[in-house]
Amino acid sequence: MTVTVDVCVCTFRRPAVAETLASLARQALDPDVRMRIVVADNDEQPEARERVQDAAAVHGLDLTYVHAPARNISLARNACLDAAAGDFLAFLDDDETATQGWLAALLAEAQAGGWDAVLGPVKAVYGEGAPGWLSAGDFHSTAPVRVGGRILKGYAGNVMIRRPTIERLGLRFDLRLGRQGGEDDDFFYRLTDAGGTIGYAEAALAYEPVPAQRASLTWLLKRGFRTGQTHGSRLRQGPGRGAGRLAQTGLAGAKGAVCLAGAAATAFSPARRTRWLVRGALHAGVVARLAGWRELQLY
Repeated sequence: MTVTVDVCVCTFRRPAVAETLASLARQALDPDVRMRIVVADNDEQPEARERVQDAAAVHGLDLTYVHAPARNISLARNACLDAAAGDFLAFLDDDETATQGWLAALLAEAQAGGWDAVLGPVKAVYGEGAPGWLSAGDFHSTAPVRVGGRILKGYAGNVMIRRPTIERLGLRFDLRLGRQGGEDDDFFYRLTDAGGTIGYAEAALAYEPVPAQRASLTWLLKRGFRTGQTHGSRLRQGPGRGAGRLAQTGLAGAKGAVCLAGAAATAFSPARRTRWLVRGALHAGVVARLAGWRELQLY
């Protein structure tokens, strides 16, 4: 039987999307797998239309272009959900390139494990000007985190999802998070909260260059803080009130203090020190959100 997959790419003023599409054209797929590409342009004007349609023509891609203005990634992601019609839906970022076996690996794991969603790793590619400690620590690469043996949240940079699961659970990306980040954390938390399962395909590799403006300790700390705020928002929505929330705040604060101690103990090892600091920023974000602070707008 034919399996249909819609690969969705949200784009905003990135010429590199042409390279992303070229990598999709190189996918090695079985004859019974049919791939369609959906590009959602998040700019005010449909500036990317000609670029992506030209790339699709050059590489022989079956492509649907959607204009989804403006400047809110959740709008673009939801436009992809609306445009998708396949058995599966996959997301790849517009600055990423997929390896030749990327989609086949995601699909094989989804079918073998019966997962509702499957994540793949994203390997960061650092430029020549990146600090040595940054590439040594590999802080920008992405892989799932397991809690008690389960993956509870995902990311939209490299993932495949069963479309019937999305429809059955009524999942959408939260527009309120579309500018500050964390919309994908929230989406996948809601998937697993509703009983959905997430698997991992290590062979489904994608590469992502790290731009200069993100190759700094400041950006890493901001991202860690915002990630913590997303988790803090999840805790705020839980059943705990009063003493329960105070206990959660105290626990996050204590973890943050441990991280600061770890950073001090590894002061002469830049990569290890930075890892402690980023983790501490995450716990600080949890405390801030539990205390009612507004979420940081990262993008």
